[in-house]
Amino acid sequence: MSSLQRSLRRAEPSLISLYAISSFLILFLVLPLISLYMMFSPRVAEKIFSSPEMTKQVRDAFITSITASLIAVAILTLLGVPLAYILARHDFRGKGLIETIIDVPFVMPHAVAGIMILAAYSHRGVFGSLTSSIGLRIQDAFAGIVAVMIFVSAPILVDTVKAGIASIDPMLEAVARSLGASPLRAFIDIIVPMTLRHIIAGIILAWARALSEVGALLIVAYYPMTINILIIEYMNIYGLSYAVVLSVLFASLAIALFASLRAVIKK
Repeated sequence: MSSLQRSLRRAEPSLISLYAISSFLILFLVLPLISLYMMFSPRVAEKIFSSPEMTKQVRDAFITSITASLIAVAILTLLGVPLAYILARHDFRGKGLIETIIDVPFVMPHAVAGIMILAAYSHRGVFGSLTSSIGLRIQDAFAGIVAVMIFVSAPILVDTVKAGIASIDPMLEAVARSLGASPLRAFIDIIVPMTLRHIIAGIILAWARALSEVGALLIVAYYPMTINILIIEYMNIYGLSYAVVLSVLFASLAIALFASLRAVIKK
C-alpha cells in the first residue's frame, strides 16, 4: 500500500465527520425551502388568480419589482464598473474611505438604510430640493424603490467586479498602452472581456439583492408595492397560506436567478 493510500485511509474518518457536521447546516437551510413548497395550496392559488383584483395586485407587484430592480442594476453597472476599475487599479489618498463608504450598506440595518435615503433625498431631506428640482419624488414613489435598490446592492456589484479586475495582470494593459491604445480602449478591449464573468456575476448578485430588499422599502416606498411588500400585506390580511403562494412564486424566481449564476461561474 502506497503512502498516499495510507494517508487517504487515515483521512476518511475526519472527512466523514466533516460531512456529518456540514449536513446539519445544509439541512437547516433546505428544510424551510421544502416546507414552503409543501405548504403551497393550489386552492388558495386558484382563489388569488381567479380574483381580478388580486391578480392585478400580484402582476403589478412583480412588474414593479422586476422593472425597478433592472433599472437599478443598469444604473449601478454604468456607474459601478468604472468605480471598481479605479479602486482596483489606482492608489490615491482617501481610497480607504471610499471603499468604506461603498461597503456601508452591508453593515446598515435595513430600516436604517431606508431612513438614510429619506434623510438625504425625500422632499424633507437634506438634498430634497435637488431631487425635487429634477422632478424626482422619492417617498412612496417608483424612483424611491430604485434608489433603495441601488443603495443596498451597490457594494455587491462594485466589490465583485473589483476583485475580478484586481486578478488581471496590469502588464496586459501596459502592453496595450505601449501599442498605442488609449486608457479607454485598453479598458474596453482588455479589462471588460477578461472580467466579463465577474461583471455578469456581480450584476446577477446585485439584482438578487435588489429584488430581495424589503426593510428599507417599507420606510421609503410602501407604494407602489413590490412583491416583497405585497407578501407582507397578504400575510397580515389573509394569513400564512396566501403569503406562501406568493412566496413560492418569488422563491422560484430566486432559485432560477442563482441557478443562472452558478451556470455563469462554471463556464
